[in-house]
Amino acid sequence: MSAIRPAAVVVLAAGEGTRMKSATPKVLHEICGRSLVGHVLAAARELEPENLVVVVGHAREQVTAHLAEVDSQVRTAVQDKQKGTGHAVRMGLEELGGAVDGTVVVVCGDTPLLTGETLTKLAATHTEDGNAVTVLTAEVPDATGYGRIVRDAGGAVTAIVEHKDATEEQLAIREINSGVFAFDGRLLADALGKVRTNNSQGEEYLTDVLGILREAGHRVGACVAADHREIAGINNRVQLAEARRILNDRLLTAAMLSGVTVVDPATTWVDVTVTFEQDVTVLPGTQLHGATHLAEGSVVGPNSRLTDTKVGAGARVDNTVSDGAVVGPQASVGPYAYLRPGTRLGLKSKVGTYVETKNARIGEGTKVPHLSYVGDATIGEYTNIGAASVFVNYDGQDKHHTTVGSHCRTGSDNMFVAPVTIGDGAYTAAGSVITRDVPPGSLAVARGQQRNIEGWVARKRPGSAAAKAAEAASGKPESEG
Repeated sequence: MSAIRPAAVVVLAAGEGTRMKSATPKVLHEICGRSLVGHVLAAARELEPENLVVVVGHAREQVTAHLAEVDSQVRTAVQDKQKGTGHAVRMGLEELGGAVDGTVVVVCGDTPLLTGETLTKLAATHTEDGNAVTVLTAEVPDATGYGRIVRDAGGAVTAIVEHKDATEEQLAIREINSGVFAFDGRLLADALGKVRTNNSQGEEYLTDVLGILREAGHRVGACVAADHREIAGINNRVQLAEARRILNDRLLTAAMLSGVTVVDPATTWVDVTVTFEQDVTVLPGTQLHGATHLAEGSVVGPNSRLTDTKVGAGARVDNTVSDGAVVGPQASVGPYAYLRPGTRLGLKSKVGTYVETKNARIGEGTKVPHLSYVGDATIGEYTNIGAASVFVNYDGQDKHHTTVGSHCRTGSDNMFVAPVTIGDGAYTAAGSVITRDVPPGSLAVARGQQRNIEGWVARKRPGSAAAKAAEAASGKPESEG
């Protein structure tokens, strides 16, 4: 294990978070594609700790299930009753068998803006300075509600005083405790056994460990975060929105610096899992979620929402909702298209205005330009699907597949009643309901014979505007219609 790599990271995630006013545990609220605790775990993993332990309590079954989804290697410790941060850390150490040799980093599960870079700096400072404990601090404009960092004349940390226990003089201090610490594991375990509950809340404060270690002659140090916003904890929906905005700006800044054009960052939202190549353009009002990837030269937006979607090089996606789709290179989508899971669009293909697709493979150069639904279908290359076509894939119980070959031309207002196959080079007439296979190179016509009943309006709707218009057009009085 390296000198900086910690023996353990303990994440405190047992609290209820009543100020969120939610049935969802606080640490499971999401911003930018991850839960609050998920962001913390991602930052902690950058330290490559020997052990990663999350202390759970409120709604622990729900939180534990989520942890198993996002990080299968994480360990959990249970704090049945929330008796303070010191007690929570004791529960975490007990999961590891008690005292730990090496550095133990303690973080809060509701600080999604905390970065691995800052945690690495904290661990390095702790090791290099030979501290028994190192606290991550920050200078903030408004310290209300935070524990204050009390230093001596030489700048050494002497105590952390909780806001509710602080004197008037201490309340004026702007340097605050982030709730993030690096400890010597052995000294931490010993000091936790000496923490008392003689405070306004009757709880075991982890911050009291600093005073205990200092009185024992050990070195207590601090590492100041470069950006105070990193250590912000989330306690209500307002703070949740503020953190989302900060993290989103951080993600967009990184994207722009890597060669992505974001026309309007204020209306563009991305998840931490979204990836870009150079010379991508993201237009206003666009949301990119999940494992979405935009390849070189693609243009997305305006007003598009893509989830788990791969967009190929040079493709254009305009005013589109897409979930689990693959858009091929130089393909064109939208405006007002809906790509559902299983959609695969080939090179230079087109899905146009008011088209919905699902489980559809659309070949190179093929176009579905207007007002159509393509579900459970495979369409070959360079085929054109006429406007207002529907792939009738569901019989009320099962889904069925339609295959349309290459270089086909299907008429407008066609119904393809699956299962059915249209051979290569075949045509279908407008208004047809296709229920049988069409051989290659054939023309399929499946519609009733048109019959015109002359004079029907004059007889059935005498005196109506339609009858008068017909009389004027024909030059005959209604009675002669």
